[in-house]
Amino acid sequence: MFNFDDANKKSKEAVDTALKTYSETAKAFQAIAAEAAEYSKKSFQDAVTHFETLAGAKSFEAAFELQTSYVKSYYENLVSETTKLGEMYADLAKSAYKPYEAPIAAAVAKATKSAPAATSAAA
Repeated sequence: MFNFDDANKKSKEAVDTALKTYSETAKAFQAIAAEAAEYSKKSFQDAVTHFETLAGAKSFEAAFELQTSYVKSYYENLVSETTKLGEMYADLAKSAYKPYEAPIAAAVAKATKSAPAATSAAA
């Protein structure tokens, strides 16, 4: 028999879970955007400083040394930042999936449990 109280309770739990997930996801995206903006700002400031220094170079060799040092530093910072952002996106995906992990596992278990019975009945 259909129980409206149970259906209402399940519906409320589903909505609460969805709202919590959306809130956490929005916060994570805000943190990612803030991190990306901060990196962009720092990267731009570093580039301006580098080109000011490069403009004051007295020889080709000095300019080459400055450019080599800058490119190496830029690459290391870029790799570090992309790794950090990748970890933030991975954490976001894990936290978004977490509330749905148990219901999905239960549904899969129920489906695999009833699947052999359904295929043997069809044969």
